[in-house]
Amino acid sequence: MIDQSHMSDRRAKVERNTRETRIALELNLDGQGNADLDCGLPFLEHMLDQIARHGMIDLSIDAHGDLEIDAHHTVEDIGITLGQALDQALGQRAGIGRYGHAYVPLDEALSRVVVDFSGRPTLIYQIDWPRARVGEFDVDLIGEFFQGLCNHAGMTLHVDNLRGGNAHHIAETVFKAFGRALRMAVARDARLGVTVPSTKGSL
Repeated sequence: MIDQSHMSDRRAKVERNTRETRIALELNLDGQGNADLDCGLPFLEHMLDQIARHGMIDLSIDAHGDLEIDAHHTVEDIGITLGQALDQALGQRAGIGRYGHAYVPLDEALSRVVVDFSGRPTLIYQIDWPRARVGEFDVDLIGEFFQGLCNHAGMTLHVDNLRGGNAHHIAETVFKAFGRALRMAVARDARLGVTVPSTKGSL
């Protein structure tokens, strides 16, 4: 039988404190899809809840940022912190599938997300938003969130909205698809044991 004790605790705690934001984040990759989110941005909290629920990870975020200026610093720094937590929780990335992909529809909207925990930060992001805001939330910031996440998780990420006319629906399909792709990529494969899924031997 393969000893998987090296992968028994895939949790992370990360704090990020700057003059613009204060963020405390906890992550459990082997969770139940629970989320405890407080960042002062209800729409972003709704999207982060999709990652937790569809990624089957437990996610706690307490974020305070300079929202009196705008939401940019808070959204970007949450992406950075989540990326750091993913990197920490995965460690050497031994025994994981590494790749994940998902297509998710919501009514007229359909999005595709593909993940590779390659160690090489790359974001390919193709969304033609039909409007600039969902409520008070600037949809441009979604790209900033994923860029920060990729940079610090060592992740290659392709995000494509294939169709859609409702900005809320588009955003929701993207975050749900990311959660499901993430779930696939970090899933343990008992056949790999302690092997890193790369011919180079490291990621």
